[in-house]
Amino acid sequence: MYHEIDLEKIELKSEPPAKEPDRQYYFMAKCREWVREFEQKNGRSPLAFTQTFGCQMNARDSEKLTGILRKAGFVEAENEQADFVIYNTCTVRENANLKVYGHLGRLKHEKKQNPKMRIALCGCMMQEPEVVEKLKKSYRFVDLIFGTHNIFKFAELLAKTLESHEQIIDIWEGTEEIVEDLPALRKYPFKSGVNIMFGCNNFCSYCIVPYVRGRERSRKPEDILGEIKTLAEEGISEIMLLGQNVNSYGKTLKDPISFAELLRRVEEMEGIARIRFMTSHPKDLSPELIEVMKESRKICRHLHLPLQSGSTRILKAMNRKYTKEQYLELAERIRREIPDISLTTDIIVGFPGETEEDFLETLDVVQRVRYDNAYTFVYSKRTGTPAASMENQVPEAEVKSRFDRLLAVVQENARAQTARFADTVQEVLIEEVNEHDPSLLTGRMSNNLLVHFPGDPSLIGSIQKVRLESCKGFYYMGSLLPK
Repeated sequence: MYHEIDLEKIELKSEPPAKEPDRQYYFMAKCREWVREFEQKNGRSPLAFTQTFGCQMNARDSEKLTGILRKAGFVEAENEQADFVIYNTCTVRENANLKVYGHLGRLKHEKKQNPKMRIALCGCMMQEPEVVEKLKKSYRFVDLIFGTHNIFKFAELLAKTLESHEQIIDIWEGTEEIVEDLPALRKYPFKSGVNIMFGCNNFCSYCIVPYVRGRERSRKPEDILGEIKTLAEEGISEIMLLGQNVNSYGKTLKDPISFAELLRRVEEMEGIARIRFMTSHPKDLSPELIEVMKESRKICRHLHLPLQSGSTRILKAMNRKYTKEQYLELAERIRREIPDISLTTDIIVGFPGETEEDFLETLDVVQRVRYDNAYTFVYSKRTGTPAASMENQVPEAEVKSRFDRLLAVVQENARAQTARFADTVQEVLIEEVNEHDPSLLTGRMSNNLLVHFPGDPSLIGSIQKVRLESCKGFYYMGSLLPK
């Protein structure tokens, strides 16, 4: 957050400001008044629980939701037995929607036990009209429903919800507004996500993101750098630049700049030791970006480069705008220019019309690129996308067989790629006490691999040199080097 605003100094008898984010701080102060009344009646502070479904951008949004709740006076709860529950939803795959409905079924019981409980839903799933209609009809106990475009209005919507007994629905079809100067409660005090752009213009035929997140909107570089400067002053040493397609950053600005140029400027900022970013679309990954990564002292040696399919024919049907050969040439260039890079990817199995020959093309790319890891998914039909109405949907049994075969190859390659760092010394950002063994610390290398080693919790948040002693498939056991 750029500047702290004292809620006690906000005059609530006046009209709320029209300008953002001042308007939201006004409503945070209104919420705090409700909190004080709650505390007087109940002898305790109200509890709030936030659950995130989905990507890093959703996680970053949830940090803001939680930060606003904390600023208003709510105390974090460990589970849904709370006075206010909010789910930040994802809709990339059907399973994500089903999870939310499952959680809502359990919440209905909780609300019967605590009728004054408030329940809110936000995020990508709420941008689907049929979802909202289903919630209005079958989930009347949900108090607040809003989407992705007006998430910055959460304080205002929260204030209305706390004062109302009616279901509030506030869904925007789109927006040009970008409001970032809001409280955020980060999971880690030493690393943070930074939104650099919103939305997507790619319209891959299987993907619902452009419909629920809207068209691309880039933040001004000076605003991004201002936020990073503040984060560095607060002790943040690692940042992750976030966007649906960071490689197309800057194209919508009045004075366009490239993503590579933004990285150069971030590199110059004092206090930041590590820079990560995601996600990169292969069609927009420029030679300039590869050069910047190669020369950088701070950009982490990890690149997530979604493949989706190794078949040029399927890639065309997916509207990915590159061929198998172009992808392989790009991956080869990245490996050649940055030999210690770790490449990860996304792959979809069972896209409509995929044949055994198409699948073998995917396996061929996986074998040739040798990914450090791959996130493999079964194709999920999303209503409203072009792929949902395509013919030749692949039978479930075939999809499962191909998925299992792909996973076996991916895991074999990943173990071999991970093992290549054995007996080396790596710089590790220590993130936490190991959740399975409190005598160990867990840290993350530049290439995104985890390593566990004995150490004192006082080292959490620092970057230390660790010798990698034994590879355990997808992580390492190591030992801390003395200073």
